[in-house]
Amino acid sequence: MQWLNEPASWQRTDDVLKVNVDPGTDFWRVTGYGYIRDSGHVYGEVVAGDLDVAVRLRGNYATQYDQAGIMLRADERTWLKTGVEFFEGRLRLSTVLTLGLSSWAVADLPEGTDEISLRVSRRNDAVEIRYTTAVGGTPELAALVFLPPDRELLAGAMCAAPDGTGFSVSFHDLRIAARD
Repeated sequence: MQWLNEPASWQRTDDVLKVNVDPGTDFWRVTGYGYIRDSGHVYGEVVAGDLDVAVRLRGNYATQYDQAGIMLRADERTWLKTGVEFFEGRLRLSTVLTLGLSSWAVADLPEGTDEISLRVSRRNDAVEIRYTTAVGGTPELAALVFLPPDRELLAGAMCAAPDGTGFSVSFHDLRIAARD
């Protein structure tokens, strides 16, 4: 496992990764805001070909754009991040696909959601994103997106805090598996 933009404070014990997300961190490219940010935290492995990434997470989101989830990253211009984001006063399911420029989609999460499980699966050029907010619940499809199939990806847990003072998040049972 390796860090991209290692946070100042984190610890991993057994199957739990706890991160104090540094303030002023984000991943974004141009669209709508005009800036490029490539400073968010990613803890993962480099994987070629098909893969599955799964994690359960819980955070103390409090400030606009506080976010945590999964990232698949080929380079600073080609990546996907998906997970929970605090947006307009509540938690949302957020997905950003960046192929040179960032595209962003958000969906409401049920009121009272405090934990989410994510699964991201890459098969050839397609990446399927599924989530559940209930233990043992049926994973719901959030998105199906394109990523170039011929690229190695840094795959793993992602978090960022563009505004505010940062927040804490815990990732449970992070699993990254290459598929033949």
